[in-house]
Amino acid sequence: MNVLMVANRKNGKTLDAMFQIAAYLDAQGIAHAEVDVADLPDAAYPYAPFGDSSLPDGPFDLVITLGGDGTLLHATRLAYAQDAPVLGVNFGHLGFLTNSAEDGLLPLIADALSDEIIREQRVNLHVRVACEGDEEEGIDEPRDFYVLNEIAIARGAMGHIVDFSFDVSGDRVATMRGDGVIVATATGSTAYALSAGGPLVGPSHRGLIVVPLAPHTLNTRAIVTEHHDVVEVSFAEGSASAREVSLFADGDALEFARPISSIVVTAGDRPVTLLTRRQESFYKQVSRTFFDP
Repeated sequence: MNVLMVANRKNGKTLDAMFQIAAYLDAQGIAHAEVDVADLPDAAYPYAPFGDSSLPDGPFDLVITLGGDGTLLHATRLAYAQDAPVLGVNFGHLGFLTNSAEDGLLPLIADALSDEIIREQRVNLHVRVACEGDEEEGIDEPRDFYVLNEIAIARGAMGHIVDFSFDVSGDRVATMRGDGVIVATATGSTAYALSAGGPLVGPSHRGLIVVPLAPHTLNTRAIVTEHHDVVEVSFAEGSASAREVSLFADGDALEFARPISSIVVTAGDRPVTLLTRRQESFYKQVSRTFFDP
C-alpha cells in the first residue's frame, strides 16, 4: 500500500498531524509520501498529466488531506487521476467535506486503512474550453479541466458586465447579462453556488446546477439538470465579454492566450471517492452549518 499525505503547511497544526501519521504508517510498514498543497498540479492534470517531477512517485492507494475543504478540493485532482479515495482531516474553518479529528486522529486513519469507513461517491465536472482561433491556429494549451465544486464564469479585471448565453443539451435556455454564471456539482451546491442563491442539493445527485451571478433581470432561476445533460456557456465572437471574462475552477484562475468562445461542462466519466465517518445525515449537517444561529 502507498499513501500520499497532502498538507496545508501554512497551518502549523497540519505539520504535527503529518508527523503523527507518518510515524503510525511506518510502524504499520505502509509506504507514504508527503506534499504541500501548493505544489499539487492544476485543474488540467487529470486530462493532460505532464509528468510533473515535483510530485512524489505513485500510484497511491489512499490520499489523506490535512487542512480545510480547499486542500481537499485541490487534492482530489490527483486522486481522481489515480482513482484513489480521499480522506480529508479538517484543520480549516468550515470543514464541510472533511472529517473532524476531535475523537482521535490515528483511529480515523486506522478506519480508513481497514476500510471501516463510509465511502461517498461524488460527481465531478469535466470542463472543456474553446477559444477564438482554435480551428485555424490549433490548441496550444490545456483546454480540459477537472472540477469538484464549480466552474465560475465571472467579470474580468475591467469589471465590465458579462453578456452570455447558456444551453442545456443543445437547447437555448437563456441569453442574459450579469456578473456571470456558475456551473456546479451537488458537492459544490454548498459552496459558491449557495452564496449566489442556488439550491442546496443532496450529495448523491448526479446532475449539474446552473446559477446565474447577479443577473441584470428580475426573471431568472437556477436550473438543476440530469446527469447526462451538457451545459454550454457561450459568448459572441469578438465581444468584450469574450475578451475579458474570467474562469475559476474550484477557486483557481484559468488563463488563456486568446479570447474564450465557449465553455462546455459535463459530468465526469467516473466519480471521486470521499471517505467519511460522520454519522449525521447531510440534512442534519446542513441544518447545523447553515441554519443554526
